[in-house]
Amino acid sequence: MTSTQHEARRKRERALSRRIFLRGTGVTMALPWLESLAGFGVSSASAATTSEPPQRFAVLFMGTGISPDRWWAKGTGAGMELSESLAPLEPLKAKINVIDGLFNRAATGQGIHPAMTGNMLSGVPISKGSIIHGGITVDQVLANRIGQETPQPSMVLACERAMTGFHETNFSNAYSSHISWQSSDSPVPNEMYPSLAFDSLFENSSRLRNTSVLDRVKEHALALSAKVSSADKLKLDEYLASVREVERGIDRMRTDKDKAAERARNAGRPLFAMERPHDGLPVDIRDHIRLMCDIIALGFQTDKTRVASLLLARDLSALYYPFLGVSKQHHGASHYDTEEDYQRIVRFHVSQLAYLAQRLNAMPEGESTVLDNSCLLFLSNMWSGTKHDNQKVPVVTIGGLAGKLKTGRALDYLELGDDNRKLCSLYLGIMDRMGVELTNFGDAETRLAGF
Repeated sequence: MTSTQHEARRKRERALSRRIFLRGTGVTMALPWLESLAGFGVSSASAATTSEPPQRFAVLFMGTGISPDRWWAKGTGAGMELSESLAPLEPLKAKINVIDGLFNRAATGQGIHPAMTGNMLSGVPISKGSIIHGGITVDQVLANRIGQETPQPSMVLACERAMTGFHETNFSNAYSSHISWQSSDSPVPNEMYPSLAFDSLFENSSRLRNTSVLDRVKEHALALSAKVSSADKLKLDEYLASVREVERGIDRMRTDKDKAAERARNAGRPLFAMERPHDGLPVDIRDHIRLMCDIIALGFQTDKTRVASLLLARDLSALYYPFLGVSKQHHGASHYDTEEDYQRIVRFHVSQLAYLAQRLNAMPEGESTVLDNSCLLFLSNMWSGTKHDNQKVPVVTIGGLAGKLKTGRALDYLELGDDNRKLCSLYLGIMDRMGVELTNFGDAETRLAGF
């Protein structure tokens, strides 16, 4: 074992010593904070009374911009006013930051779409041609550091399949299809299937994948339930019920995927070449996104991972939204971003951000919540899809990273000069608060002032 592996193992052991777990065959699940366990002489419970809660980071991405005239925030805290597009965040406005005027210098002036997307989270110039080249993204920098304290360093999820080939600008469509990069020449593969994301999170092997995670920890859960107070028993029951709800959704989608895989084999075609829902993915994108958000929430709550990314709709997105009464696909609708159809699409994706945030906000963690100890970052690669304008991009953060990040603000950097409105300066500030301090990242050497 190398020195790096030894250090990673020591980090995991230190992290485990600060948590209380349910254990079963092939599975370990961290529990929410249970106050009454602190007096039972359980070493992990005692340690948890003084340790800081873990910090988490997730980025959610929606391609091709927003509705510019309907994306704004004014005021602070409970008195903040939110635009029509941001209205789904109303219940959370004391915990959000709406940031205007930031941009990614390396993504401007290089052409539309892939060149505007491939370095959103890295700030490193990308290359044209058949050899892709970019830079490690902020989520993977965090995964390489704080991710070593959890069983899974990060989750990289997507609700739309990646494209192949090249854009007319001679940039690879890989740049439009991936937001998370583990190195300069390697995007992290997107996991599209909720069942596989769940199995990876809980280390479900082929032997155990059809056995409920909760059934495997049932005996330990019953024994623990007998020790805790009535208030903690209620909290434990609610926690287990939320896991069971996600499992039910996963089981349905696992069945659909297995049937699709069999059909693909019989047809002599690879599964990825099949169209939704024949590829085993849900026909309704709402079901897909919600379950992916549930998995992220569960991963954070059970401390299986502390870093996640979710590609809601990729750049050049081909998603359809019949439930919104919109006939155009996502990318086509973005060319008419002043019209009501695209506004509905934007608001829908903001509502998915709100859904994940509210799930995390409903998870107690000591005197705070999992959301209070997290940072959710929502952004797009353009301001206007009609104009293909990315001189600034929409950015929202939710969560306070255990009080280290001030929230309830509308911040505007547009008139402060290009050197003072870099996305990578925002990333440096987020990483600082999560204990990962770098001298520079991407094109930034300074932190975003006032953030």
